[in-house]
Amino acid sequence: MPATARWPTVRSVALPTEHGGWGLTLEPGILGVLLAPSVAGVLLAVAALLAFLLRTPLRLVLWRRLRPGERTSTETGTARKQLASQVAIVELLAIGFALAGTAALAEDPGWIWPLVVAMPMFAIAFHFDLRASSRHLVPEIVGSVAVAAVAAMGTLAGGGSGVLALGAWLILSARVFSSIPHVRAQVRRIHGREAPPGAGLIGDVAALGTAVVAVLLEPSLLMGAVAIGGLIVVQRSTLARPPRPAKVLGVRQMALGFAVVGATAIGAWLA
Repeated sequence: MPATARWPTVRSVALPTEHGGWGLTLEPGILGVLLAPSVAGVLLAVAALLAFLLRTPLRLVLWRRLRPGERTSTETGTARKQLASQVAIVELLAIGFALAGTAALAEDPGWIWPLVVAMPMFAIAFHFDLRASSRHLVPEIVGSVAVAAVAAMGTLAGGGSGVLALGAWLILSARVFSSIPHVRAQVRRIHGREAPPGAGLIGDVAALGTAVVAVLLEPSLLMGAVAIGGLIVVQRSTLARPPRPAKVLGVRQMALGFAVVGATAIGAWLA
């Protein structure tokens, strides 16, 4: 084997490189459990996290580019794909067990409907994944809105109302509409490139409109909508200052996302 080739490790085929995806995946599961606590909701949150992790080995199995050290080592590339297949199988089995537990313990069998509605969005995002274009604006937004459906699923699984479930999905979708264009603009600034304001402005307007619809459907989500407004203000203010490193951007986004989740849940509790 060439000296430059690296033998694959579980970490190299199992952990995603999209750091921002962690928060966008955890938030819906947490919000669903906070709005309607249940074991079924916890299992859904676990399934969502496993599905996020599954994307990495699945992409390596179905499509991948050779890493520099693998260009002269078919053996290393084959080992990497085999290990990715094994990790994917384990994660698929775990997802199946989690969803089966959800189905058995859910208080409302209608918890599955948000997933049915979101499936076309997942399909679009997966299509871009296979074409190595998952970091384009459209698949990022569509995929993240689909993941936000977990909040609705968890709420229904725990016995929450349909309007509360839909409203929770809308609040987190509003977070997606504003945050993803903002993060993309900040990443461009970090790399010294110009960041056109159009996508961010459209995203903020869409976020505010979506949050208003959520409150009209379920007034108890007012604090969540206010938190969306606060998120937009904070993000706009950071665009007026020099960009911070990517790690700082990621931590800030997670904090803002969890703040939206917390405000939404507290508002629903107090209503």
